[in-house]
Amino acid sequence: MSEMRQHGRMTSAWVLDEDDAMELLAYLITAARTQLDEAAEYGPMRLLTAAHRLAGMIDARASAETRALLEGAVARLPLLAVPRDDRDGYTAQVDGACRAVADHLAARYGAEPTPA
Repeated sequence: MSEMRQHGRMTSAWVLDEDDAMELLAYLITAARTQLDEAAEYGPMRLLTAAHRLAGMIDARASAETRALLEGAVARLPLLAVPRDDRDGYTAQVDGACRAVADHLAARYGAEPTPA
């Protein structure tokens, strides 16, 4: 995919079309409403579900480096887990994905990687 940079930002075509963006928007808004009546532990699960959906939407149009992140750290995130059982393991897994995303963004935009 060719891309141009302007003020450090990618100016190529979006990786989501309007239908994909509306699907994700609807999911996030309805998940927020659902959270009002659900246990707090479901919040991270809803956000990770949205992350998986977004990853699936952009995978085919993403750069090779972003695809590697999506198919690696993001794909390994638990889709339906709630942080009740093995909270420390769950937290460590999400922390690892946060570091992978931060390192990917640092490499993409020329910043320093995150410390381990």
